[in-house]
Amino acid sequence: MKNRFLFVILSILFISCEGDTKNTMTVTGHVKGLKKGVLYLQYIPDSTLVTIDSMAVDGDGSFLFKTEVEDPEIYYLYLNKNDHNDINDRITFFGEPGVITINTSWQTFDTNPKIEGSKAHEKLMEYQKIMSRFNARNFELMNATMNSSNGLDSLQRDSIQRLLDKNVQRGYAFALNFALSNTDSYIAPYIALHEVSDANVKYLDSIYSTLSPAIAGSKYGRELKKYLEKQKQNNQ
Repeated sequence: MKNRFLFVILSILFISCEGDTKNTMTVTGHVKGLKKGVLYLQYIPDSTLVTIDSMAVDGDGSFLFKTEVEDPEIYYLYLNKNDHNDINDRITFFGEPGVITINTSWQTFDTNPKIEGSKAHEKLMEYQKIMSRFNARNFELMNATMNSSNGLDSLQRDSIQRLLDKNVQRGYAFALNFALSNTDSYIAPYIALHEVSDANVKYLDSIYSTLSPAIAGSKYGRELKKYLEKQKQNNQ
């Protein structure tokens, strides 16, 4: 039975390839253990989350979506489990033309999905893997200052706060350096806009000025340019 469903998905993928263009993104994969639910392919073209397509799942967790991608950007695979709980139901990935495969499971839908086929997403995962260490350290330090049962005095709390501030600064420095080191990737303007947009304008300007022409002309590149222009006007 499993092989039959796999054959059906591959057949659909093969047949539909005839109508594909150089900008076609195919998102396919399998949600292990999913017997019933609705999958949605979503993105944010401006400021509102939009559903591009949806697919009802009944008996097998295989799925396939196709859409035209103007520029590589962040997309979402959302699973409505009909459990009245939106937690752990949305996978974030960097979409781009080509075939992107997402394999995951029903129980841990967004925890550790295996995503293949997107170079931009590989860079995003590389970035997030290191940033998670800074975030974990921030949480540890904030938890220490908020835990009144540990009997910290004001000097100890101030010391922890300094460590927290230093760790936040290190995280910002890493994010900026990662973007500057990957200006030939769509991840660079994305980080500048969505991770460190409140950094000093001169650092963000350095990122934009070193973007490759293709990246500067992409969606996030254009948005970064507009953001910088607005910030510079406000600082005049």
